[in-house]
Amino acid sequence: MSYKKVLLHGLWQDLPPFRLVLGLCPALAVTASIENGLGMGLAATFVLIFSNMLISMLRNIIPDQVRIACFIVLIATLVVIVEMVMKAYFFPLSQQLGIYIPLIVVNCIILGRAEAFASRNPVLLSMADGLSIGIGFTLSLSLVGSIREILGAGTWFGIPLFGSNFEPFEFMIKAPGAFLCLGILLGLMNAYSRKRGESIIQT
Repeated sequence: MSYKKVLLHGLWQDLPPFRLVLGLCPALAVTASIENGLGMGLAATFVLIFSNMLISMLRNIIPDQVRIACFIVLIATLVVIVEMVMKAYFFPLSQQLGIYIPLIVVNCIILGRAEAFASRNPVLLSMADGLSIGIGFTLSLSLVGSIREILGAGTWFGIPLFGSNFEPFEFMIKAPGAFLCLGILLGLMNAYSRKRGESIIQT
């Protein structure tokens, strides 16, 4: 598999959460604003890149019988580093994301890429895969966060976009609004995929 194909597949073919249908929990829970979505996406991207790197480096050393446990230990170590850095330098964002930063450990996207790709491919190719999936995940969360913040608060990155007469749809920044926004986007992407004759769900 070429580097170009690996770098591009996470931007559409395996775009999470819309094409892989993984990582739905953070996509629903932390996207009340674009800042939250962007922060969660970048944190997950860091973990994806370096977990893929480490697992690829150690893939011939880790016994098959305990590989999942070893993957989780490596991922958890990286998540702890991310959490400590965020608390030290991005404390307000860390407070907003709360428990969802530690829950990156059990994010299906990260463990899935470790098992399906990093454990079977060279280091640089695995890092490229992590970067691709991470960027796709970040863009997805940022898109959902942007739509919800603009409609639900009338702002983008906290900057007011409309006049004082605008009445925001506060429903959009609440939990039901997350389901509605994600569902509409998923439906639009599925309709576009059908039109192009593509497979809707990637496995």
